[in-house]
Amino acid sequence: MVTLSKEQHMDMFLKMERIREFDMRINKLVRRGFVQGMTHFSVGEEAANVGAVAHLSYQDLIFSNHRGHGQSIAKDMDLKGMMAELAGKATGVSKGRGGSMHLADFEKGNYGTNGIVGGGFALATGAALTQQYKGTNHIAVAFSGDGATNEGSFHESVNMAATWKLPVIFFIINNRYGISMDITNATNTPHLYTRADAYGIPGFYCEDGNDVLAVYETMGKAVDHVRGGNGPAIVEVETYRWFGHSTSDAGKYRTKEEVAEWKEKDPMLKYRDYLTSEGIATNEELDAIQEQVKGEVDEAYEFAENSPFPELSVAFEDVWVD
Repeated sequence: MVTLSKEQHMDMFLKMERIREFDMRINKLVRRGFVQGMTHFSVGEEAANVGAVAHLSYQDLIFSNHRGHGQSIAKDMDLKGMMAELAGKATGVSKGRGGSMHLADFEKGNYGTNGIVGGGFALATGAALTQQYKGTNHIAVAFSGDGATNEGSFHESVNMAATWKLPVIFFIINNRYGISMDITNATNTPHLYTRADAYGIPGFYCEDGNDVLAVYETMGKAVDHVRGGNGPAIVEVETYRWFGHSTSDAGKYRTKEEVAEWKEKDPMLKYRDYLTSEGIATNEELDAIQEQVKGEVDEAYEFAENSPFPELSVAFEDVWVD
């Protein structure tokens, strides 16, 4: 049973709201041409992201994937810098050069989203080796979707981490689709976390990845194992992305009924119902958080809108080590 303070509950609700509001706003801005490059949304996956990151400090390192808005916001990335980055502005977190799939904030332990499918596995494994070598007791987490677990880099990284007992968690957000490929047509195993058995490490499974407290509890077990010096672990949570794979995907491979069924499991409403029914927070308090977040996203948009594009003269800066 998860026991959290009211402050912790409210912080998780706040971060889930930020993810939802930010991505819903970006979805509109894409159509206006405000956002530069390809964008992948975390709408519907708020609980999976916040429930996992809530266990991590800024000294713990995360390596995300193309759908990394949720993890970045959960790890307190500045919304203004994030919005500016998506708009290709010089004030962005990556100086306007990376866009949606290359967001990073080293000071807070976010070592970047990644446009390469499976690109974060080996990076997280290397970072975990560094933590082990330095004896920091910090851990690394590699976030991925279900499809990326069929990449060779996943198996190579898990094998190395298991052999060397590295402090890394391979966190799989199973939203059932790798672009348009249903996971059941791509993987001959009902649950991806069971792949841990092949490497002699524990696997942890959260069936309801739309329940932030269930995700938090599951991730907590994995974090305790890994931070205790016992080597890596695999975590799988089941959830669903409401939108298509990216802004260029209409999602025609899914039925309207399927999408509607998952929207009824909205993680935001599930958490709100829990907080109010348990007397942890009132609807008025939660409404106030929603209004606060709308204001934050408004400010982020204004900041990005009024920020300059990078000068052409800086095109070759940050390419080589000075």
